[in-house]
Amino acid sequence: MPKVFSALSHKLMALYGLPHLTHSMVLLPLVLFIPSFYADDLDLPLASVGLAIAASRLLDVFIDPFMGILSDRWLTRWGRRKPWLVVGTPLLILATWMVFVPQQSASVWYLFMWSSLLFLSFTVFDLPYKAWGAELSSDYNERSRIAAWREAFGASGHILFLFILMVMGYLGYHGNREHLQVIALLVCVGLPIFVVLAVSKVPEKPAENLNNQEHVIGWSGLKLVFRNQAFVRTLITLVLFGTGLMIQATLHKMVLKHIVGRPELFSPMILAETVASLACLPLWIALSYKIGKHRTLTFAGLWIGLWSLALPWVGHGDIELYVTLIVLRGSSLASIIFLSNSIAADVVDHDTLASGRQRTGFYFSLWGMAIKLAIGLGVFLGTSLPAFYGFEPSLAAHSQATEFALMRIYGWLPCFIMLLGFPLMWHFPITKAKQQALRSQIEARLK
Repeated sequence: MPKVFSALSHKLMALYGLPHLTHSMVLLPLVLFIPSFYADDLDLPLASVGLAIAASRLLDVFIDPFMGILSDRWLTRWGRRKPWLVVGTPLLILATWMVFVPQQSASVWYLFMWSSLLFLSFTVFDLPYKAWGAELSSDYNERSRIAAWREAFGASGHILFLFILMVMGYLGYHGNREHLQVIALLVCVGLPIFVVLAVSKVPEKPAENLNNQEHVIGWSGLKLVFRNQAFVRTLITLVLFGTGLMIQATLHKMVLKHIVGRPELFSPMILAETVASLACLPLWIALSYKIGKHRTLTFAGLWIGLWSLALPWVGHGDIELYVTLIVLRGSSLASIIFLSNSIAADVVDHDTLASGRQRTGFYFSLWGMAIKLAIGLGVFLGTSLPAFYGFEPSLAAHSQATEFALMRIYGWLPCFIMLLGFPLMWHFPITKAKQQALRSQIEARLK
């Protein structure tokens, strides 16, 4: 008989999610702060900054699948996933510090080199971490709760550092450099402590290998992945949603500074958006229980697009209108992340039954590549398109046409890109009933 695992306690789910409190602080500032910092403070060309960040992702094409396969197959006495968190933590700390706290003389090549190491170390840590979470439970709804706990800690981490940045602002420290240094310190101090707690307290389930079935590996295994309709739909949707979100995240600070004219309100605005996202998380979870995770994800994306449509009409001094739109738009952000990860775990069940082997790490490596592609593409589009229309942060003033072009790129382009994901997820093939049927077949054939 297959081993039956009981429901996870809130304590275990919390301990698993704890590293995300500081781990989540790494990528968001890379989009919100780094382009503005290297362009505004270090006087590097905006388009070159965006290109350096996008180019630094090229190594992921080779690193991510290798890391996923290694994480799936390298069995140790401590498990398949946990050792990589221990290895990845010091690398992530080093790269974060070098990108976030550069010398004034840092060049575009410096940004490219250290951001490449940052993304590499993030992969070593993040991919096994997400795969570990996906394997903690085989229940359709409990997977959503595990992912929600993790993303709640991530949102709480954002709230923490944004609150600290607000305090710094009230004390007169408004610069990007000071803000990034504080974020780097939070990561360097907090991450190792939380990783030790998670690794030592949270169990790791053994790999699922099926009886009476030859394992599909190599080229045949790869072809099987891309014949998985649910996987392909999820992958494309992640790229579309992620690109739209990253375009806006890249331009938030520039819009607040050069269009609205209130750059000192950046941290309070993002804090309000994050609090709204965290507060609405239980509502999105409840909705997913009623209509399914895939359709809830679709609604969450459409919700962001709805409020983004009005952004091009924000002008100089429209701080109330702008902040209201950003907070309303952001109230579904956390739900998109946790729903995507929960759906990803269901897609792996489909592959486990087809291939005979649990390849969670490999699948999450492909999703990780998709997310990084979306980040790189979003940063590239969010920097190169405004530059194409004549917008440069170093200029003291811009024409009305240039500003309106910036705001259309900021508001309408992400909405259009995310809308393309609607038909892919609305009729998603893995419902709750389908996932439960998959699990019944898997558990009946476990070794």
